[in-house]
Amino acid sequence: MNRKFAIALALFSGMAFAHNVQAASFSCNAAKTKTELSICKNRSLNDADVKMATTYQIVLHALPMGGRDNQKDTQQQWLKKRNACAANVSCISKAYQQRQEQLDSILQDRVLSHGPF
Repeated sequence: MNRKFAIALALFSGMAFAHNVQAASFSCNAAKTKTELSICKNRSLNDADVKMATTYQIVLHALPMGGRDNQKDTQQQWLKKRNACAANVSCISKAYQQRQEQLDSILQDRVLSHGPF
């Protein structure tokens, strides 16, 4: 009985640890900044990171080359702004919300409205 409990506990611990290891755009094991650590510890920030990173990749692949460079520059500027939030969860959340709105707008206006869909 104790052995089954120990095995179950080990499996559960492994699953719990694995859940917090990866955010979408960076490895939580390599997180260094206060902002990255906050994202790794907070489920809603982690989810926002996943959504934003996915949308960003879709936008990048859908834009022509010149637009990609502009978006990469914009993303780097946004990362600096996000990282300036340090561990302030509401600031980080607001930064993700604003960037997601920008990316959604680009996706709608420049990509979806011009495609053969």
